[in-house]
Order: sequence, then C-alpha cells, then structure tokens
Amino acid sequence: MTALLSVRQLVTSFRTDRGLVRAVDGVSFDIQRGETLGLVGESGCGKSVTALSILRLVPDPPGEFGADSQVLFEDRDIFTLAKKELRKVRGAEIAMVFQEPTTSLNPVLTVGSQIRETILAHEAVTKKQAHERAVELLTLVGIADPSRRINDYAHQMSGGMQQRVMIAMALACQPKLLIADEPTTALDVTVQAQILELLAELKDRFNMAVMFITHDLAVVAQIADRVAVMYGGRIVEQGLTAQIFADPKHPYTQGLLQAVPRVDEVGATLAGIPGAVPHASDWPTGCRFHPRCAQRLDRCSADVPPTFHADEHHQAACWLLDEARV
Repeated sequence: MTALLSVRQLVTSFRTDRGLVRAVDGVSFDIQRGETLGLVGESGCGKSVTALSILRLVPDPPGEFGADSQVLFEDRDIFTLAKKELRKVRGAEIAMVFQEPTTSLNPVLTVGSQIRETILAHEAVTKKQAHERAVELLTLVGIADPSRRINDYAHQMSGGMQQRVMIAMALACQPKLLIADEPTTALDVTVQAQILELLAELKDRFNMAVMFITHDLAVVAQIADRVAVMYGGRIVEQGLTAQIFADPKHPYTQGLLQAVPRVDEVGATLAGIPGAVPHASDWPTGCRFHPRCAQRLDRCSADVPPTFHADEHHQAACWLLDEARV
C-alpha cells in the first residue's frame, strides 16, 4: 500500500551563532490514508520543526533542509514543488492546527473573515458561498449560534472556542492530512477532552489522516493508531499504539510511560527521566539518549544505533535490541 505521506531522511538545520544546528536529523516515517500517527516526545526534541518542515514553513534563512531530505505526499515531493503548486497543497490537501490559537488567529479580523479567506484561496466560490460554508464549518465544530459568532474577533472567544475555529479553518477544504501540533496544550482538561473527541469524529467523517503531535502519552493512547517516539531530533521507536504501550523497546519510551500517572496506583511515586533534552547544538555522540539512560552500554556513547525490527510493525533504534539477538 502506498502511503499518503512518506518522510524520508528529513534533515532540518538552522544557522546560529553556535554554527549549523540540526534540529531534525534523519527522520523517516509514513502516514497511511485515514490513520492517526502520534508523534511523541519532550519539548525540544524536534516534533514541531518536523511538522513545519513537512509544509516547508521553516523560514529560509536561517533554516535549510538536507540534500537527501524527501517529503512525498501522494508521490509528489514537497521539496521540489514550485511555490504556486505548494500553495495549492497547503490548506487544501494538508492543513495544520497550531498549538496556540490565540497567537495563530489574526486579532484584527473576525474569525469568519479568516475562514472565508481560506476557502476563497483554494476554491472557485463566491464570497456569499464562502460565508455560508464558514457558518457550516463553525456548526460542524460545535460552536453555538454560528451565524452570530462568525462576526466575533478571537479575543471575544474562550481558548476552547478559538481552537474550534482553528480546526474549522483547517477543515475548510477537506484536507487529506491534518497536522495537529499539540492543539490541546493550553486548554483545561474538560475542554481538552472535547477537542480530542471532536478531532476523532471529524477524522472519521472525512476519512482524514492525522499527524498528532504531543508530549502526552495518555492522549496518544486515546486517539493514535500508531506512535513514533522522537528524541534528540531522531525517531527512536515506532510501532502500533498497542505494541508501544504493552512492550516498549527503547529506554526513552519506557521512561515516558513510567512517568504517566495511573489512577490504579494512588500515592505511587512517578519515575521521572533524569536530566533534560540537550540543546540541538550540543547533541551527544552515539545514541543521543545515552547520558540519561540507566541501561546504556559501552557502545552507546560512541556508535549511533541503527533501527532494529522487533517485528513487522515495531522498530527501535537501540543497541539493547542487538544485544538481545545474540
């Protein structure tokens, strides 16, 4: 089966005062039609830069892509598309919901005008038709009295409503792939659950693929079909969600799961991962997780681990899997 999106050896670097910094370093993964991939990792591991790179939204300069980087969307390489063709893909075929709706929405334009602008940019419709479609979209994402709220500005809405508007804008042209970059981080738990439920419902309705970026494994367990775990600008483990949660292979994934609170262990102490994600200008040699890893081997500090397959759908970049085969 041909994947809807295939990312191959993605390298995204930034020129800084410290030299050329690789924020994303050799990332590869696929997203199938209609599935949800959860991209998981701590802040600073390269998740958001990966998402921006897929749509070529990384500013140049200071950003630049590796010569061998490929982002294939329906067999079209995003990195070779002309600007005019790329604009047709952005918003219409691949849409993105950003982390902070407050900063993503234009404060001096009504939410309706922003949704209409998206529709008019990609579809041959009249302004009246675009307005009617915008009202329909606000209805679809659960905003009450949409005919009135369409004339509101972002500051007149709650954080949850603003995020619903962002989702409405993203769905304006019924994209084949929706990239959601931590869309529930700034919301309280109740609203967070509502947004997750809405995304799941809309994914099924439109048969969209979703790339859901988060640091919250509990969210991933709820919505993702597969999981890719990212650390230090690299994918360290990939697999079906059930596999990742039942039998994590990489020590970093194991640490993330051990740090998730459980309702059946009241009063238990959470096992955090010592240390922090290093800056991209100071990645360690070998396995980039080795300074924080309690299971590290001598070779981990010197040699970059290749990807080992635990089975057909489950793989991890860890020397422990090589040791287990001996």
